[in-house]
Amino acid sequence: MAAFSKREVLFAPLAAALGLPAVARAKGSGGGFGDIRLDAVPGPFNSSVASLEAYRTPDWFRDAKFGIWSHWGPQAVPGQGDWYARYLYAPGHPHYDHHVKTYGHPSKFGYKDIIPLWKAERFDPEALMAKYAGAGAKYFVSMGVHHDNFDLWNSRHHRWNAAVMGPKRDIVGAWKAAATRQGLRFGVSEHLGASYCWWYPNHLFDQFWGKMDADYDGADPRYADLYHDNRDEPYRGHADTWYTKNPKFHRRWFDRIRDLIDNYQPDLLYSDGGIPFGDVGRTMVAHLYNSSIARSGKLEAVYAHKQGPGEFLPKAGVQDVERGALEGINPLPWQTDTSNGDWFFNQNDRFKTAKQVIGMLADIVSKNGNLLLNVVQYPDGSLPPQSEELLAGLTAWMKVNSEAIHGTRPWKIFGEGPTNAKAGAFTESGDYTAQDIRFTTKGGALYAILLGWPQGESAIRSLGGEALPDARIERVDLLGGPKLRFRREADALWLTLPPPQSGASIPVVRIRGRGLA
Repeated sequence: MAAFSKREVLFAPLAAALGLPAVARAKGSGGGFGDIRLDAVPGPFNSSVASLEAYRTPDWFRDAKFGIWSHWGPQAVPGQGDWYARYLYAPGHPHYDHHVKTYGHPSKFGYKDIIPLWKAERFDPEALMAKYAGAGAKYFVSMGVHHDNFDLWNSRHHRWNAAVMGPKRDIVGAWKAAATRQGLRFGVSEHLGASYCWWYPNHLFDQFWGKMDADYDGADPRYADLYHDNRDEPYRGHADTWYTKNPKFHRRWFDRIRDLIDNYQPDLLYSDGGIPFGDVGRTMVAHLYNSSIARSGKLEAVYAHKQGPGEFLPKAGVQDVERGALEGINPLPWQTDTSNGDWFFNQNDRFKTAKQVIGMLADIVSKNGNLLLNVVQYPDGSLPPQSEELLAGLTAWMKVNSEAIHGTRPWKIFGEGPTNAKAGAFTESGDYTAQDIRFTTKGGALYAILLGWPQGESAIRSLGGEALPDARIERVDLLGGPKLRFRREADALWLTLPPPQSGASIPVVRIRGRGLA
């Protein structure tokens, strides 16, 4: 799994005092590449597992609860959804069929020719960020580089980047400036680690009569820096083929992701997988953390990664669960990443409603997690009507109910009701009932988020006399509404809510008393 097994950190107190960079020497395995010397900012963290597991999640992330992600780039142009850059080179896949019909055969018109079509001519990061902040986001994450190997920043190490091609604009830099002005923490995502194997099909050709003599444009050596020159490690759909084992590509990854960190100083870095490349990836995480400490005097950075391909060290950062959740209250802060539609704009897509997203958010927060939500963008940078509608719904709900989300912590139990989100990735569902309730707590108050507006009397069974015999409930308020009359019996706390106002679908009640902590 890990490509590097030993590491020597050449870091002495004198070097730290002089502000000299620490140098990590990682032994490569195979490929004839030899030793890799990795420059990293010195500090308390190094690439050892023991060092990284001393990490503690910063308070800003634990308080934020909700972030918005721009999972956006050239792959939005065809309007066919995620992984277009891979499957335009896969005969029999709908992306291939669309590509041939719309643009031509990939031996003549490949992904390199999609990039100039991504102009982002209506991209207004300031206006979008104001909407995201209004919808309750406390952090924002920009795509840095997807599996398509196209950098969305002014990259020092890669000519295929948005500052000189496509939009001819530093997308990451524009997003960061807007997030800073709105007071949001800023993050970046990197999917480059998997790209070296993921994009293998661009080197191939049609394996049927008629075009067998026409290599796809990824086989052209003039474009090897975009399409990679890795011809030996195809991603085959299972974990041990997600990350390359070639140290040459590990070095390229390190240089580019360090450039991204150093120039944009993110509060959060997300990798699409486990920590890539063993010691090389752990060195990058240490660099992220030490850079944060050097800037602010304390650790403010978050590294989010997944249980799956690569190295999984949940204590060394934050566990990310793609389109799913964890079971019960996790002792460590964690994050769900999902999208209101497909990851890239898909003209045939189904979109989540505001009610579904709020239900997911409540469930995740009640379990000590955060929700990072991609809001789908058109290729020109503007928002589809479904994304606009979602943001409007979130904004209206957060104006009334945000105190039950931001800055909260889990209660004794995460909730009650007939619907339990399945644990694990790709298991998400935002469909709940009025009997499904999720709990959060803050400042001595207990919040009960009812995941549907009840018709008639509502029972909160976790607050009944039998469940909490030592508690005394003194006051119950509907957020944005009146003080509620209640009665507490052995089986439940019984409430009657007023009819919902127009558009309201998920009420929150604030409960105060003794013995509830």
